[in-house]
Amino acid sequence: MSLSLVQLVGVGAAAIAAGGVNALAGGGTLITFPVLTAMGVPAISANITNTVALSPGYLGGTLAQREDLVPQRVRVRAVALPAVLGGVGGGALLLTTGADVFRNLVPWLILLATALVAIDPLAKRWVRARVSHPSKQGSMRAAAVVAFLGGVYGGFFGAGLGIVLLGLYAIVVPQSLLRTNALKQFTSFLANTAAALFFVFSGHVVWIAAVVMACGALLGGATAGKYVRNVRPDVIRAMIVVIGLVVAAVYFIK
Repeated sequence: MSLSLVQLVGVGAAAIAAGGVNALAGGGTLITFPVLTAMGVPAISANITNTVALSPGYLGGTLAQREDLVPQRVRVRAVALPAVLGGVGGGALLLTTGADVFRNLVPWLILLATALVAIDPLAKRWVRARVSHPSKQGSMRAAAVVAFLGGVYGGFFGAGLGIVLLGLYAIVVPQSLLRTNALKQFTSFLANTAAALFFVFSGHVVWIAAVVMACGALLGGATAGKYVRNVRPDVIRAMIVVIGLVVAAVYFIK
């Protein structure tokens, strides 16, 4: 599928906004996905293109928190393979879902992602309230299950994945917010990268849009990162929630 220059400019602008939003509060997918479908990209192709385009952004977040991953090397090894398998499994599930079925699921998925963005502060507050102590080895299996299930969701749709992982990891491996957040970021990176590589050969990627979006997301993230201390994440989050609700309503009406 080809896009006009005007459409590519629109997609690039959306990706810049999404990259900035992800750096400040999260929920950038709620911007890029509907823009792609508005450009005439079928829902499944839009979702796959979005995953491929935005997956590089997870690497930067993971590298930035590597110091909090080092003390939990054993846990990192325990969740790595399940996250990859989950990402591929979620991608395969998406490809086997009929276009009509997925199109009917889209508004519900957007509502779910919007709700996850909305409760993000509550999730983080709850994690902080958990007792911080080294987790027992017995929690490794539970962490692996969380990584796999999160990976499946990430490969299938993915918006709000970080919040899902943050809450579930806090239950099975209670520790500091920084370490839990780092583990969440690492899992998201592996799941999304695995799904993106799986999608490369699917024939559904709109490559010109994916390249433009990847560049835009990196630019938006880098730019927003410079001003992160001067911007209130709750304001950005509220804007994303409103956008998500409006977009979901539009999809329901269609």
